[in-house]
Amino acid sequence: MLRSQFINNLRRSTRSFSTSLLASSDSTPASLGFQLSEDQLNIQNTARQFARDVIIPAAPHHDKTGEYPTEIIKQAWELGLVNTHIPSEYGGLGLGVFDTALVSEQLAYGCSGIQTAIEANGLAEAPVILAANDAQKKKYLGRMSEEPLMAAYCVTEPGAGSDVAGAKTTAVKKGDKWIVNGQKMWITNGGKANWYFLLAKTDPAANAGKAFTGFIADADSPGITVGRKEWNMGQRASDTRGITFEDVEVPDENRLGDVGQGFKIAMGAFDITRPLVASGAVGLAQRAMDEAAAYSVQRKTMGKPIVAHQAVAFMLADMAIQIEASRMMVWRAGWLRDQNKRNTYYASIAKALASETANKCASDAVQIFGGNGFNSEYPVEKLMRDAKIFTIYEGTSQIQRLIISRTIAEAAMQGQ
Repeated sequence: MLRSQFINNLRRSTRSFSTSLLASSDSTPASLGFQLSEDQLNIQNTARQFARDVIIPAAPHHDKTGEYPTEIIKQAWELGLVNTHIPSEYGGLGLGVFDTALVSEQLAYGCSGIQTAIEANGLAEAPVILAANDAQKKKYLGRMSEEPLMAAYCVTEPGAGSDVAGAKTTAVKKGDKWIVNGQKMWITNGGKANWYFLLAKTDPAANAGKAFTGFIADADSPGITVGRKEWNMGQRASDTRGITFEDVEVPDENRLGDVGQGFKIAMGAFDITRPLVASGAVGLAQRAMDEAAAYSVQRKTMGKPIVAHQAVAFMLADMAIQIEASRMMVWRAGWLRDQNKRNTYYASIAKALASETANKCASDAVQIFGGNGFNSEYPVEKLMRDAKIFTIYEGTSQIQRLIISRTIAEAAMQGQ
């Protein structure tokens, strides 16, 4: 009952906000300002308070033990901070990418591992939102709004990370079912998911654009084997596993879109989720700067706080420059997507810039902390470990540069 009342109130406020932000006509596109609305600030503050009151105190435990933050996710779900972009007709808030980025940044400020576990739902749901029919959305998005379930995006394979076209998992049509065989790897929420978005090759002879089809696979389907939880450098609260499919039957009614459209659907999801990964990186970077700034006014050397030394002060200034620039790119990429405008170029810039900002800010925070920064009793060493994955998952920084450079080259060749 409490969740229902809270969500209804939040949905009313966000609906009025989204209408005012996104309303546009062909001749008069909506404008974007830098002042957040009162409703938007309420969403942001809810996430900020939750991160500080609930996530930050619990984060060291989950980092040390690798325990999945089930209870924290349940609390976040109760507050409407999970599955934020599920449309309202399927029980969600229907937030846009811009709004959701505000939430993701605050959650990652608390712990990017916990934020990744939460945001992995959004990645799995994005292809469903983009390509599913009404019955599929009611069944799979609806259940995510009814109880705190998890989902996972099953695309990466042991030999196919950045090279998604090299994926070897197959789906063969037999009657009204598809028989799936293959292995997926590095699947976030792999061992906790209720269902998977699955990309499988349905036409080995076709090019990548037509070779794959997307499916929704129930996690309890016979033939699915969940691997061990991987012990990673950072973001240890996140559940990352390999998933093996052995003669798994997926009904044709669980196929997303037309046969052969899976690659397009899977890549289209990144235009939604890459700005959100970038917003998580901004949250981590902001935390690193805040921790470093607080330490720099307390720690004294040579008779004065280290912040009074230009070498340290300029490191903080560089952090601020990078964070503010990254946040603006997140906002632009999110806003464009919410306007139904192509944002791939800006999403890649946001992802590359913010992920590298997170790594630089975390590294510099450790440097400002000195020997203490290298010790696990202080928060910044965890930030440094957590930051690294931002340059790898959902498209490496090199892949983002490939997308950016190709866009520049195409525009140049067209004389634009």
